[in-house]
Amino acid sequence: MRIHRLDTLSALPAAEWNALVPDQNPFLSHEFLSALERHHCVGERTGWLPWHVVCRDEAGQLLGAAPLYLKFNSYGEFVFDWGWAEAYRRQGLPYYPKLVGAIPYTPATSPRLLLAPGSPDPNATAQAIIDYVLEESRRHQLSSVHWLFPTAVETPHFAAQGFLSRLGCQFHWQNRGYRDFQDFLDALTAKRRKNINRERRLVREAGLELRILSGREVSEAQWHTVHEFYRSTFQRLGGAPTLTLPFFLEIAETLDERLVLALAFAQGHEIAGAISFRGTTTLYGRHWGCRADYDSLHFEACYYQGLDYCIQNGLQRFEPGAQGEHKIYRGFLPTLTHSAHWIAHPEFRRAIADFLERETPAVREYARDLLRHSPYRNEVTPDAPAVAGPA
Repeated sequence: MRIHRLDTLSALPAAEWNALVPDQNPFLSHEFLSALERHHCVGERTGWLPWHVVCRDEAGQLLGAAPLYLKFNSYGEFVFDWGWAEAYRRQGLPYYPKLVGAIPYTPATSPRLLLAPGSPDPNATAQAIIDYVLEESRRHQLSSVHWLFPTAVETPHFAAQGFLSRLGCQFHWQNRGYRDFQDFLDALTAKRRKNINRERRLVREAGLELRILSGREVSEAQWHTVHEFYRSTFQRLGGAPTLTLPFFLEIAETLDERLVLALAFAQGHEIAGAISFRGTTTLYGRHWGCRADYDSLHFEACYYQGLDYCIQNGLQRFEPGAQGEHKIYRGFLPTLTHSAHWIAHPEFRRAIADFLERETPAVREYARDLLRHSPYRNEVTPDAPAVAGPA
């Protein structure tokens, strides 16, 4: 095997990279990742330096790859290690730079080791990529390596190479073969069904109209407006809006139907929007913004429009983003997420391992407790094994 590093994804043909991407995942696509680089959403300004790894056989055939970034901060990761960085600082040790295997600003579960379909030995490719990453991390004296939001089936690859496992909890929806939105509502308790109907009615009574548009169906003028919505949310919450308007304009063309926009209108004018992305089986909610405050519009644009879209298009899952216990009452159930962490410093590794040993059962118990508030009439929920099962 021959493994090397890419400082830009544009150095690799899109078709070659995309052949490794399962489920037409939008975030893993060459189009999405290269647009982040091209429009300076990642780079020195944001502290996300591309550090992608590719693995080929002796004939030059691509066997696997991994999107990675050299990080100089912990912004946009959604697996929080601020306390670890502060502990390093107090000891006079550098925590940054570190290496992160993740999709920038995107807390969505998907493969982090992209392995060629039909490869003769995908496990060997996965191990070779991880070995290379660890070797390079030691050579560059990096403090740590973090793979964020990998799939559960990937975690044994990392554990076998000495990575510490960490659990998180998000709220996901599973399609149980619903015929339409009413069929979904009928699966809920009367209280939760009544609440959702009330919230949707408030949006209608406010005279608001919601439209679902794909990337190319959104005009350039509308993208200017939607980008202002996006920016305003970050500015209101004190965050940094790192995704630029040219980035959105490009992926609207290149991803097209994999970009799903729920746009809200009042008297013919755009007043709010929710940006989602889709693969073959999953919808991912990502960004929201509004021009004015309307009762329950956030729930309609970010959740109910997405749920209806999934049902109409036969998608199996809806991941509406990180955090938010309020999502439970709207059909999203606690679901465990994963991350894997390699810590170079032996004493800090022991301290972090001890922290994770205490944190992991607490996360599991938190998810179990929340599952007891399931809005479904049938208390045996599809996500129960994901919560109660092994990491």
